[in-house]
Amino acid sequence: MNPSNGQTIMTALGPVRLLGENATRIWGMSNAERCRRMAESSAKNGSALADGHELLFNLAYAFDPMLLRLALEEPGTVFAWGAAPIVGQVPAGSDPLGAAHVVDLSDGRKLYNRQLRKLEQPFVRELTPATRRDIERQSYFGAYKGVTDLLTKYLWPELALWLTRLAASIGMTPNMVTAIGATLCVAATWFFAQGLYWTGMLAGFVFMVLDTVDGKLARCTITSSKWGNVADHGVDLIHPPFWWYFWGVGLSAWGLALSARDFALVMAAVIAGYVLQRVIEGMFIKDFGMDIHVWQRFDSRFRLITARRNPNMVILFVALLAGRPDIGLIALAWWTIISLAVHAVRLVQAYGAKRAGRPVVSWMEAGA
Repeated sequence: MNPSNGQTIMTALGPVRLLGENATRIWGMSNAERCRRMAESSAKNGSALADGHELLFNLAYAFDPMLLRLALEEPGTVFAWGAAPIVGQVPAGSDPLGAAHVVDLSDGRKLYNRQLRKLEQPFVRELTPATRRDIERQSYFGAYKGVTDLLTKYLWPELALWLTRLAASIGMTPNMVTAIGATLCVAATWFFAQGLYWTGMLAGFVFMVLDTVDGKLARCTITSSKWGNVADHGVDLIHPPFWWYFWGVGLSAWGLALSARDFALVMAAVIAGYVLQRVIEGMFIKDFGMDIHVWQRFDSRFRLITARRNPNMVILFVALLAGRPDIGLIALAWWTIISLAVHAVRLVQAYGAKRAGRPVVSWMEAGA
């Protein structure tokens, strides 16, 4: 294959040169379609090509979409695997291997992915029928956040991978998955209010898995949308306090209702703690340009268990096994207060470091 040749197509981003041909499908689509979707998605997200430049894709390979974002940030950048150009932004019609900045990823270097909060070697694989499933697996796990809770990181992945493949194979969109999940989320809330905790746990469990699937399906099939993201993140942001409140309401069905005073204190801790933690996270992003959970290794490790929905559900699950859902709710409230205190201290420490002239950067970015 002559790297200076290839088919050129027009996209919202601009001209895109496709090198070679490839009949092997990935996530239910051709590699040419996958590359086209990546270009269109980049345009929707505000990226643009430099004047006189074109985007380059090598259809013989599948690669981490992060490489496209990096190539679009710096004109003249080409990511290669040995002597094979993979993706880049180059002057129109030029030889990609003669670009100003050719990065050979075959040396095993790691790059920091700000979007997914992780430091890793981006995947690049030759796409063939024999490698397709492995590539789908790599692209799926490549779409996983490196810093998240312990259930999402360790328990969901294999089940969510199977469901993501199933959804892609039958043509489901991420918005369809989000809609099913949102319905189960509402159902879980109702079950909790009736004291039907095990049924609510089951509905909540499926919703929590689908909450992983819709995002992975969107990233793997390059079908994310503005309103899909709003719906997904909106449900994620709003529903947890309702779950905890109606869990408390359902205690009366077990004869374990908290007194009015205790219920008010528990709800104040749970709801105020949840809101204030979100405020702290927002302040950290605003003032330091990154998520609080990626500042230092401690923060990334604490994110595994901090008082967010999934770790809180573990607390309630254990309490339910012991037949004491009331104690579970009280423990959840205390864990929320402790987590809030940890985040508040970390925010103060970050401001202190900034005033002292020390850089506040992610430990993953510093190690890239």
